[in-house]
Amino acid sequence: MINWNFDPVLFSLGSLEIRYYGLFYVIGFIMAFLYLNNARKKQKIELSKDQVYDLIFYLIIGVILGSRIFEVLFWNPGYYFSNPKEIIAVWDGGMSFHGGLIGAILAGYLFCRKNKFSLAKLADLIVISATLALSLGRIGNLLNSEIYGRVADVSWCFNFQDVIGCRHPYQIYMALMHFLSFLMLLNLNKKEHKNGSVFWTGVLFFGIGRFLLDFFREDILYYGLSLGQYFSIPLVLISIYYLKKKNL
Repeated sequence: MINWNFDPVLFSLGSLEIRYYGLFYVIGFIMAFLYLNNARKKQKIELSKDQVYDLIFYLIIGVILGSRIFEVLFWNPGYYFSNPKEIIAVWDGGMSFHGGLIGAILAGYLFCRKNKFSLAKLADLIVISATLALSLGRIGNLLNSEIYGRVADVSWCFNFQDVIGCRHPYQIYMALMHFLSFLMLLNLNKKEHKNGSVFWTGVLFFGIGRFLLDFFREDILYYGLSLGQYFSIPLVLISIYYLKKKNL
């Protein structure tokens, strides 16, 4: 049993709080830039340094808007519509993975359309750094003491403040899943592969991992499954379809 009483605030500037959660998001985008810029230097992608900067800007906007819109509309509409000022408080947490994925895909599509670049080729690179960033994001969830697991009778359960019962550390389970996915995608990318195969394999990992691990998450269930699990089913089906159809 672990008693969890971690201060999620890194430091404060007056009324503005800088949280570890937000810092991890920043680190995630920095890692994405470094990874893509390194691929550019090795001539794996035909983009200029300025275009890499532009791409990161597109992704920041897409991920933040997509993840927040999903969070507001599907996960906590009652709370956010009653407290509209909280909608922009992304530093306090509450970012939907599925919405962020859709936002990133749309942002990547708009960037590639503008710059006449292969979306599949670019997506193979972005998904690798994004998977590592997701792992950090789940640690941020842990530091924020949010999206905790169900009550558990295991020696590694966590006692969170203001939460009844010792809980599965769902955030750690997800962080480990994303990190293992990152290692597998990194290894796959080193081998000969068709454009798009790494991306759709990553989506498949995300969908399966999220569906299975959400059985350990404290959440509202609809006919035995959570919203996250229902959203993950299309990810699995679509990724399998593309992997088979394109023989990736």
